[in-house]
Amino acid sequence: MLEDQDLNRGKRTEDFDEDDLELVDVEPAPTEEPVEASKTAEVDDLHDKYLRLYADFDNFRKRVNKDKEELMRYGNESLLYELLPVIDNLELAMKHASGDVNSGLVQGVEVTLKELQRTLEKFGLTRIAANGMPFDPAVHHAMSQVERQDLPEKMVAEEFRAGYRYRDKVLRPSLVSVSVKPQNSEKQDADAVRIKIQDTIEEEE
Repeated sequence: MLEDQDLNRGKRTEDFDEDDLELVDVEPAPTEEPVEASKTAEVDDLHDKYLRLYADFDNFRKRVNKDKEELMRYGNESLLYELLPVIDNLELAMKHASGDVNSGLVQGVEVTLKELQRTLEKFGLTRIAANGMPFDPAVHHAMSQVERQDLPEKMVAEEFRAGYRYRDKVLRPSLVSVSVKPQNSEKQDADAVRIKIQDTIEEEE
């Protein structure tokens, strides 16, 4: 009986050889590192997008505020520019009526002109100084050159039309003539120098 059991046990053992074994690949347990790295990269990308979006919004806000300030500061520019011919005509009327300053009409025009200028000055309109001032191409527009012995070169000799500033901006440049040194004076100066040199030579002799 015992021999039969041993034989059966030996048969069961022989029934399982190496060919009957199935190799199973055991995959290692996934680690958390790739997931954490992916999340970190995603957070960094979202942070960069937020910074760029915030910078764009901040620039947009500054630009809107600047445009708003410009509009408030120079909003009356076109209106004031259209009023300049009115001032020119009133000044021209005063110039032609200078011989009859006691006339009621002339006095009324003068009062109107002064009141208009005073009102426009409250809104930032100021007249550009021209007569007798050094020529400045930023605020003066030269229409001609005139020879003047009583003025240095590149001075405003005459103002043809007044120029105006609107706050810190040139609304309209002045139309002027610019002084130059007379041609004959240069010749006279050269002759004077020549005579002086000749006199000096004669004295030395």
